[in-house]
Amino acid sequence: MLKGFFNVPAPVNEPILGYAPGSKERELLKAALADARSKQIEIPMYIGVEEVHTEVKGKVTPPHDHQHILGKYSIGNKNHVKQAIDAALAAKADWENLAWEHRAAIFLKAADLIAGPYRYKLNAATMLGQSKNAYQAEIDSACELIDFLRFNVSYMAEIYKQQPPVSPKGSWNRVEQRPLEGFVFALTPFNFTAIAGNLPTSAAMMGNVVVWKPADTQIFAANVLMQIFREAGLPDGVINLVYVDGPEAGEVIFSHPDFAGIHFTGSTAVFQNIWKTIGNNIHKFKTYPRIVGETGGKDFILVHGSADPEISSTAIIRGAFEYQGQKCSAASRVYISKTVWPEIKDLMLRDLATFKMGGTEDFSNFINAVIDEKSFNKLAKYIDEAKQDKSVEIIAGGNYDKSKGYFIEPTVLVVKDPKYVTMCEELFGPVLTIYVYEDKDFDKVLDIIDTTSIYALTGAVIAQDRYAIEKATQRLRNAAGNFYINDKCTGAVVGQQPFGGARGSGTNDKAGSMINLLRWVSPRTIKETFDPPKDYRYPFLG
Repeated sequence: MLKGFFNVPAPVNEPILGYAPGSKERELLKAALADARSKQIEIPMYIGVEEVHTEVKGKVTPPHDHQHILGKYSIGNKNHVKQAIDAALAAKADWENLAWEHRAAIFLKAADLIAGPYRYKLNAATMLGQSKNAYQAEIDSACELIDFLRFNVSYMAEIYKQQPPVSPKGSWNRVEQRPLEGFVFALTPFNFTAIAGNLPTSAAMMGNVVVWKPADTQIFAANVLMQIFREAGLPDGVINLVYVDGPEAGEVIFSHPDFAGIHFTGSTAVFQNIWKTIGNNIHKFKTYPRIVGETGGKDFILVHGSADPEISSTAIIRGAFEYQGQKCSAASRVYISKTVWPEIKDLMLRDLATFKMGGTEDFSNFINAVIDEKSFNKLAKYIDEAKQDKSVEIIAGGNYDKSKGYFIEPTVLVVKDPKYVTMCEELFGPVLTIYVYEDKDFDKVLDIIDTTSIYALTGAVIAQDRYAIEKATQRLRNAAGNFYINDKCTGAVVGQQPFGGARGSGTNDKAGSMINLLRWVSPRTIKETFDPPKDYRYPFLG
């Protein structure tokens, strides 16, 4: 086998296309949307060399047009999970022994396929299956996923380059990075196609084999991802895609001796239950599994009395209502100084009045549907309860309708109690709660922010007063794993702001950084001695 020390292409963030009227990209995306809506497809599971179809089917429908059927997917069972594990383990030896530069080439090619011929197909699948508008799909399923793949290849090369700095005379110290001993389970959410693509590929890139289960509401785009990975040259069995009930899959996976790790994004409750299950079964595994998870958030924006009202209003509206607030990082609780509140309120109401809501195919709609009926019903319940509470003022929105799609109006609540339920519980939708505080209570508000929620994912402070910024940055250092100054609390970019939070928000292994990839290898140190001693005696014995 030929050998060499290879430099990978230097990664740069993928440019974001604008989709302005009259642009070529708008025309191509519109065509991809029309094509996807024009037919019903059969979506298989991908297990080893096989595309597996079953008699039991699930429907894929746009959340904003739930009577329209985009396709049907084959629902699997425990046997399919076992088959996926067997296929992964069968592929393991060849995959981990493949020279790293060839693994890198596969994922670099996948990035180029997404940037080029698959961009509009993948964006359209995300827009239709997950009800994302054109811009939100572009920054997710195109740009962020491309960035994950390209930057992760660069991080992989850096990891392999890291070696002990010293080898004393007569010896040579070195480190090799082994893939984990077994298979990795990737459990991915509905809200980001980029996360669905990154969780299995980041582990696979480091030589691991993967069983991947996406959220049912993301399967439409997940199917396109598997087509891309296959076209890029990913060998059969390296990533196996199954659609199985979560507890049913877990029963097989978390009892298997070769289970080596989980890469997870989803709810805190599910993640904690998985952790508990792994702990209870720890004696069954060949090795201690890696547990990597990003979970919920109750993300905050703190507006100081010195803040610019226009900057504040824009950050709040974008942070709270882009993709209907269905981002782990979305602003859902805001604390605003009484001094600037009147002007910020006017600006917010002015902009909210211009929002259009509807399907993603109409590019003039800023707001689309929430993901499914379960989410819709949960959000409607919170809104109804707020309407009945005299201590809560609804200053915008408050209406909802699921006759055609799962539409929740962007809703803004103003509360007198900073511990009101919607200030504390994760809602995952377009419902924002605001607490207006007296300027003199800034220090108290810092404590309230820090202690209100179990989560610690994202947060922001908006201020011109640098002393206030410094104080908030220091006092809230454990309240958010991604902290923003004079910006919204969403929009982390791969290679710029590695993403993750602590406390109830996950293990903070920072997707989009080398930190995450280090979780998918098991280092081995090797010391070679060229002239070993031949006498056990040390000089002190003389």
